[in-house]
Amino acid sequence: MTILVAGATGLAGSAIYRELIKCGEKVIGISSKDVNLLDRRATFGYLTKLKPKVVIDAAAKVGGINANNTFPVEFLSNNIQIQTNLMDAAHSAGVERFIFLGSNCIYPKNCLHPIKEEYILSGPLEPTNSAYAVAKLAGIELVKSYRKEFGHKWFSVMPINLYGPNDNFDLESSHVFPALIRKFTDAVENNLSQVVIWGSGNPRREFLHVDDLARAIIVCLEKYDSDEHINIGTGSDLTIRELAEKIATISGFGGEIIWDSTKEDGTLRKLLDIEKITKLGWKPKITLENGIKSTIEWYSNNGRKNFD
Repeated sequence: MTILVAGATGLAGSAIYRELIKCGEKVIGISSKDVNLLDRRATFGYLTKLKPKVVIDAAAKVGGINANNTFPVEFLSNNIQIQTNLMDAAHSAGVERFIFLGSNCIYPKNCLHPIKEEYILSGPLEPTNSAYAVAKLAGIELVKSYRKEFGHKWFSVMPINLYGPNDNFDLESSHVFPALIRKFTDAVENNLSQVVIWGSGNPRREFLHVDDLARAIIVCLEKYDSDEHINIGTGSDLTIRELAEKIATISGFGGEIIWDSTKEDGTLRKLLDIEKITKLGWKPKITLENGIKSTIEWYSNNGRKNFD
């Protein structure tokens, strides 16, 4: 059985690729260098030739609050094109199983917590990343539509904020976790006495290591089949201020942390209900502290050179 991982050089895709290899599966990973998924003809041609049994769609244009807020057209249009081309090509090629990776931003800005799967579309989205959220919502609906019209055993997963190796550490476009890793690690390296962080530090977030996500994907591939998406998270959260303090301590930074409250905070809380995924026998293994340590190590050895 051939499994295709789209977005295999990115944060989530690379972890899923590694886990599938560990499981002894026949895996092919692609990135935009192999196939431009914005090119519909090229996408159809590639899948028609490969004819994989399973496609895992971890390909997307992603970024933090600043990037989403600044380039909403790209985040909406590019992501809709990528996922639609890939799903349509997968259908044409007879792909039996398709897993679409969504995002926790699909849920309303003001939501009951923890957020259950059925809370989708129950209120307005967070304005700073609504374009990206709408693209992901469209992907979820297209998966459901393919199930309804053609009986495909396709489904969507909704991971919480991810972190780990192969993340984007560019301060202009990254998410909060890699941004904090870079800022504190570089501050220690350069003997800086201050680190400035965007926002108030008050929003609460839940963070999942990508290796735990990869294991969850394997479990879902084996045990899950529903037209309702499934949440993947840790079941616990902390404030951005608390996260920053943890990263500062682990990195060895002893200077002053300055909060730039002129910057957007985004949604005040995002904590997922993970009852469904835990009932399948999965739970996260990597603690936040160990995850921070390993991510700092990866960035110091691999990530820094890409952003110097």
